[in-house]
Amino acid sequence: MSTTANSTSPFSLARLRFDPWVWLAMAIAALAMVPIVTIFALSWSNNQDIWRHLLDTVFWIYVKNTLVLCLGVALFTSLMGTGAAWLVTRFNFPLKSVLVWALLLPLAVPSYILAFVITDQLEYAGFVQKSLRALFGWQTARDYWFPEIRSIQGAIAVLSLVLYPYVYLLARAAFVEQAAQLFEMSRCLGKSQTQSFFKVALPLARPAIVVGVTLALMETINEYGTVEFFAVPTLTAGIFDVWLNMSSLSAAAQIALLLVSFSILLLGLERYSRNAGKFYKLTGQSPAMFAEPLSGFKAWLATALCLLPISLGFILPITVLTNYALRNLDQGLELYLSSAWNSFSLAIMAALLTTILGLLLAYGVRLSKSNKIRSIAEAATLGYAIPGAVLAVGILYPLGVFDNAVDSLMKAWFDYPTGLLLTGTGGALVLAYSLRFIALSYRTLDASLTKITPEMDDASRILGSRSGKTLWRIHLPLIRPSVLTAMLLVFVDTMKELPITLILRPFNFDTLSTQVWDLASLEQLEQSALAALTILLAGIIPVIIMSRNIGSSERRPQGQ
Repeated sequence: MSTTANSTSPFSLARLRFDPWVWLAMAIAALAMVPIVTIFALSWSNNQDIWRHLLDTVFWIYVKNTLVLCLGVALFTSLMGTGAAWLVTRFNFPLKSVLVWALLLPLAVPSYILAFVITDQLEYAGFVQKSLRALFGWQTARDYWFPEIRSIQGAIAVLSLVLYPYVYLLARAAFVEQAAQLFEMSRCLGKSQTQSFFKVALPLARPAIVVGVTLALMETINEYGTVEFFAVPTLTAGIFDVWLNMSSLSAAAQIALLLVSFSILLLGLERYSRNAGKFYKLTGQSPAMFAEPLSGFKAWLATALCLLPISLGFILPITVLTNYALRNLDQGLELYLSSAWNSFSLAIMAALLTTILGLLLAYGVRLSKSNKIRSIAEAATLGYAIPGAVLAVGILYPLGVFDNAVDSLMKAWFDYPTGLLLTGTGGALVLAYSLRFIALSYRTLDASLTKITPEMDDASRILGSRSGKTLWRIHLPLIRPSVLTAMLLVFVDTMKELPITLILRPFNFDTLSTQVWDLASLEQLEQSALAALTILLAGIIPVIIMSRNIGSSERRPQGQ
């Protein structure tokens, strides 16, 4: 009798006692949960004076700005993502075949880089206002009104432009899977195109849209570069202020705990949406929704609406950065090469370590055949939903405790001080990246391992192979594409990561993201263009992978 990886067998300590793979997986899960536990532990400290000061001054501003930012991003990402997904699914219009995958491209642009570029173009000395003054003969800013880009409205616009692809991706998949009969039945009952959309298509796609908005909100509360550059004090920025300006790590941990609670709330909302909004097909073979051709003004309006977010979120930054990079190739090349080396080195090491940890975690879960072990592994991936600044706080403290303990022991035993072995080193950065992005590797590899039938494990065991040999000779060759995908996703996210790098990097150590941040913060976007362009081009790789996966799944006949 065969068993499956999702078996509901009870949690068995006797089984764990004899399976080192399961214990290894639990050890990795425990390591991944160290930052979260640390945040909870630090938050118990007494900081009445600091909190009294915060409550009297900026705390409620942090809360208000965070909520306004989340509400704005939720509104605009849902409108842009759902609208674009409906247009490319329901209608045929010029350039549709290109726009279907091009609408994902803004996802490759880090939000802080888009913030730098848009500010550079829209501020008083930027291209847009200079052109308006030249066109209408205005002399000073008092002669006309122009929206302030460095504001919370500007932050909402920037974040919405780079995060709407989450909603687009999931909403389009939901629209594609909807049966055409339901929509046509609504039309036959006298409902118009718009009424059928709001009464049939949109309710069916609502769970997917909620999941996409939830992902966008998690990225929003994690955001530091954009809100700091636009001088919008949020809870994430407050962690930096309290920690660095008030020198209180425990008060920063207490603010971080609020963000952790918010992240958990969003995860719960996402899980509830998945469970509460399930819809099932009534037949096995349902024709996909028919794409209605548009003509004339409506056709070009649809093209323009889809082109707008791509133009602002991708074409504009890549055009501006390419122009600046070509004009400043000979400036700061030594710093760029040094930063690029650091970024690529850290990203490669983080990708290798994270993929190994994710693989061991997924394989331990598979061998345990226990839902409780799976739940523990799922909890270990919570770090991806926690803001990078929070995770950095949760890692820095235990690293300091470890370094001080080793230093004290070495002094006592050998009269040899070791100093800080991990704190403020590249090793601490790689560890932090791995704990944050282990969700990417675990989920990718777990999904791939689940597709391998358990009978193959049984056959390998009967032939005398242990679990390690089975993993090396049977599973790894079969899941090699997923291993490479997991490594690539971690590599790209590490290249873009900013808050963790800013907090944990060694002194006088720059990566491409910190170089862009430092130079752009000093209004030197042109000098940072080459580094920003490198990060942006690296971010296109996972977008290409997603586009290929979407294309292959849509070409696959239904039922497979």
